[in-house]
Amino acid sequence: MNFKLSFHPVLSTALSRGGQYADIYAEDTTVTSIELQDGKVSQAQQAVLYGAGIRVVHDGQTGYAYTMDLSESSLKEAARFAASVSGNAVNDRKGLILPPDHFCRPASKTGKTRLPQNLDPPPAKCTAIPSHEVRELLLRLDEEARQRDPRIIRVKAALTQRIQNIQFANSLGEAYEDQRPRTALVVRIVMEQNGQTQMGMATSMMQMSADFVTGERIDSVITEAISRASFLFDAVQPQGGEMPVVMAAGGSGILLHEAIGHAFEADFIRQGTSIFTGQLGKQICSPEITIVDDGTQPGDAGHLRWDDEGIPGQCTTLVREGRLESFLYDRVSAEHFHVKPTGNGRRESFRHVPQPRMRSTYMLAGPATEEDIIRSVKRGIYAQVFTNGQVQIGAGDFTFYMKQGYLIEDGRLTRPIRDVNIIGNGPQALRDISMVGNNLLIDHSASMCGKGGQSVPVSQGLPTVLINKLIVG
Repeated sequence: MNFKLSFHPVLSTALSRGGQYADIYAEDTTVTSIELQDGKVSQAQQAVLYGAGIRVVHDGQTGYAYTMDLSESSLKEAARFAASVSGNAVNDRKGLILPPDHFCRPASKTGKTRLPQNLDPPPAKCTAIPSHEVRELLLRLDEEARQRDPRIIRVKAALTQRIQNIQFANSLGEAYEDQRPRTALVVRIVMEQNGQTQMGMATSMMQMSADFVTGERIDSVITEAISRASFLFDAVQPQGGEMPVVMAAGGSGILLHEAIGHAFEADFIRQGTSIFTGQLGKQICSPEITIVDDGTQPGDAGHLRWDDEGIPGQCTTLVREGRLESFLYDRVSAEHFHVKPTGNGRRESFRHVPQPRMRSTYMLAGPATEEDIIRSVKRGIYAQVFTNGQVQIGAGDFTFYMKQGYLIEDGRLTRPIRDVNIIGNGPQALRDISMVGNNLLIDHSASMCGKGGQSVPVSQGLPTVLINKLIVG
């Protein structure tokens, strides 16, 4: 992809009707996926996503258009359309119009704008794993899994590779090129014991290409899938009711992401639909709790050198020692609140408008050990594995389906339990956290976050925490 010479005239066209800001986001993405079931290729796919989206902003109103034709004439046509629907149809102007200071850069003294300049050199080019190597990898995984446990009757494994090449430029003179590889491995194992069958699934996803596949990673997903299937043979459904819930480190961070994290996204704050609207600067939970949203960890699914609006990747502290310190801002919401963007402007592809989204959201470690937390509970549950859930962002109410956990009786883990719902309210659950463990674990399973019809890769993490009361049923 190479159309840098088109940046300036296209952006000039986008702002010719009085817009305050414009950007262009182009990508060339290839996705390949191979799936094996019981040693045979059951599915193989390859898709290419190629095109550019142009956004024009005027007084907080956004016009957006995209095209899969990257000729200058087609890009200008898309730019004119975006300008016409952004609510900025005022007197025509010629040339680029630099936006106000709150769009993060003042106009030059000469009144002239600069041609887009790269913010940072692009990373080294990465390459996908060849298809024949993927097939051999999955066959080896199948064989190794079956050798570990004779109860295994079926193995399904899939590896998906996505290499996304991005070019971005805006009317502030900022531009970058980036390459974002992403590889995901999904393993499903079916086991049979005494006429009963159970399925265990394990996933792993990182922003890596060929370096993703290691013996350690393969061993980890096999071990996890077998453990989850085997666990279910002995697990029972517990008696329900309101009780303390200990959230295990790692994957339980999905509750933090879904029940609380979305409510920190600034578009919901701007609309007044978040439960945290008006709470900035206030104490919302225990001083032992600090929550961050981090885009700076290389290899992490939520890692962003630059977000999809050209803002540098960064780590944003949302809650510091129990006090709400920041929301997650894209450019538009940051302009509305007169603050700096936090690097959370994300989009699924060039077909989509960026919006405030999480990256890697996690709670920092606290002072307690997991053993001390469990020992403090007379009767409750220890929640390990969640599959899905429902959340009302405005009210904060949630229901999560727990697939795997344990009863806690007299401070000890006893019987394995499965298939229960955990019901509560996100902000209240945050307030009800009374102990925070010292064992923060980031979960690198294949997590995709949906919002507004878009899906982006994320990760989440949590140390072991004690929530004093939730409804289990």
